[in-house]
Amino acid sequence: QVRLVESGGGLVQAGGSLRLSCSASGRAFSSYAMGWFRQVPGQEREFVAAIGFGWSGNVRWYAGSVRGRFTISRDNAENMVFLQMDNLKPEDAAVYYCAARQSIADIMRKEWYEYWGQGTQVTVSS
Repeated sequence: QVRLVESGGGLVQAGGSLRLSCSASGRAFSSYAMGWFRQVPGQEREFVAAIGFGWSGNVRWYAGSVRGRFTISRDNAENMVFLQMDNLKPEDAAVYYCAARQSIADIMRKEWYEYWGQGTQVTVSS
């Protein structure tokens, strides 16, 4: 069992930055691939970024809409995963969720993630 708690959301002006954090409790955090997803009311939850584990721990995946602006990282010693978001745009506004899974197959598919946090709101003003 893995419990995930996100933090760091808030209101920021377009062009600004935010750093989201996800704290994980439970066993063997380093054995999980970690992902960030986001969701706007009335829309599907969409993939944002993911980072592998073990031999793939330095492998990162990004949605095309955030590549070059967002950076995912993890600290296995602290059981944390981060999402640095720079040059934010109004269309980045959403609830952001942290998620964990024990495989990197089809890493962008939300259906394959086993554990989810409660989400943190990001609002971007234009």
